[in-house]
This record gives sequence, structure tokens and C-alpha cells, in this order.
Amino acid sequence: MSLDVVLSRISEIRSQIDALQTGTVTSTTSTDSTAASSAASSAFADALATENGGGTGTTAGSLATALGTAAAGSTTPATSVDAGQGTIATGSGATGADVVADAKKYLGVPYVFGGTTTAGMDCSGLVQTVFKDLGVTMPRVVPDQAKMGVEVGSLKDAQPGDLIVPKGEGHIVIYVGDGKVLHAPHPGKDVRIVDNWYSDADIATIRRIVPTAQDAAARTTAGAGATGSGTDLQTAALMALVQSGGAA
Repeated sequence: MSLDVVLSRISEIRSQIDALQTGTVTSTTSTDSTAASSAASSAFADALATENGGGTGTTAGSLATALGTAAAGSTTPATSVDAGQGTIATGSGATGADVVADAKKYLGVPYVFGGTTTAGMDCSGLVQTVFKDLGVTMPRVVPDQAKMGVEVGSLKDAQPGDLIVPKGEGHIVIYVGDGKVLHAPHPGKDVRIVDNWYSDADIATIRRIVPTAQDAAARTTAGAGATGSGTDLQTAALMALVQSGGAA
């Protein structure tokens, strides 16, 4: 296959991904966007296979995988500092590690129902205050906070800064890593870090409001690598395979 043909296919897929990112294609959740990108990458693989005169083979599959991997990290492009549903809030520059660091400032603050200050705070007041400190607007009560950000599949996938909401949505805690959580427990207790006592069966949802530190670093690296030539992450991944002889 010629390089021109490959570049033409890349351009077509990039147009579809750009449409997803700018909202041209209607999508209400990151899951929907990722599914659409996966479908696009499959179509790309089929197109390459057709050009090569055969079924989907190693070359097409490798390119599709590269595109899918690159696209998966770019289909929740929220830049708002307001937490949203189905998006990661990246506008403040805060990461999950920042959430944990800020939350630790409130260790020892007494539990006060409805409180949001160092004089006293409840579980959702703590969460709202921490994100406010970082420039991210969050709702006030647990049921609304439980809808923000993107859902994390299970405890094994949880990262520092994620929010864990048990079934019944009567409480919310901040995951700090290493199997521990930070929260404002109940009257008579203060904000503290304890071993996480929830199992996946106990949890209604785990929410990621801002990027993890690793995700933020990856975005920065990808952005730096894409400057100058105008080549974005998807193109870079595909071109690397082409140049290595994968699409020869």
C-alpha cells in the first residue's frame, strides 16, 4: 500500500474523531464516544485490509489498535473547570494527586452536618470544598456529586483522587491510594484517613473528576510531541507503524 493511501485513511478517521471532540457527533457519555472511536478504528482496519486485497490482517489490526488506543485518551476532552457528567474537568490543571494533597489539609476538622469550612464539614461538604480549592466547581450533595466526572469500573482501577460512593448514596469518600480513603465520617468524628471498608458489591459508583497524575503527564507528553509539524496523537501512532514497515 502506498503512503498516500494510508495518509488518506488517517485523514478520514481523524475527521470522525475531531467531530466527536467538538460535539458534531452527539454523544452524552465518554463510553459512547469511546465506542464510536472503536467503531471508527474497526472501519479503518477494514479499509486497509481491502486496499491490501485481503481480510483484516496483522497490519490493519495493528493500525486499528494504535488508533483505538490514541482515540480512547482523547474522547473526553472537557476543558471546563466545572465538573460535568461523562467528562473529565481539565481546565484547572488539577490532578487526582492534587485532590489528595488538598484534602489532607482538612484532617482533624470536626464533622458538622452541612458544614463546608474548617470549623466543621460533612462528607459532601469536604468533597465540594476540596475541589473548590483546586478551581473545580462541584455540586453540594452526594447524589449530585455521584453523577459528576467519568465512572471508574471497579476498586482495582481506582486512582488517588477518585470519589467512592456507596449504594444508597448516603456517604462519599476520597480514595487516597494503597487501599485507604479520606472522609468526614459522622458526628463526633473528624476528617481522617482510614482503610477502605467498601467492596465493589457495596459501591454505587466510583467517579473520576479530574485526570490522574499519570494521565495528565501523558497528555503533556503527547502534546509536546505533536507540536511543530501539526501531527496529532492519532496520526503519530499510525505514522510510526507506517514508517516501521508495518503498512508496507
